[in-house]
Amino acid sequence: MNKDQVKGRIEEAKGKMKEVAGRVSGDKKLEREGKIQNISGKVQAGIGDLKEDIKDAI
Repeated sequence: MNKDQVKGRIEEAKGKMKEVAGRVSGDKKLEREGKIQNISGKVQAGIGDLKEDIKDAI
């Protein structure tokens, strides 16, 4: 695992927690922020996965 994969997975988890907290508390802004953070974490983890795949292919 590279640092992008780790950071991305952490951001996904933090985003999911915000999303759930916003949903439970009825705070739409917090829920939206969580969704955005979750998606950006997935993108970062995907970039890390791609880097690993390229490294393995070489």
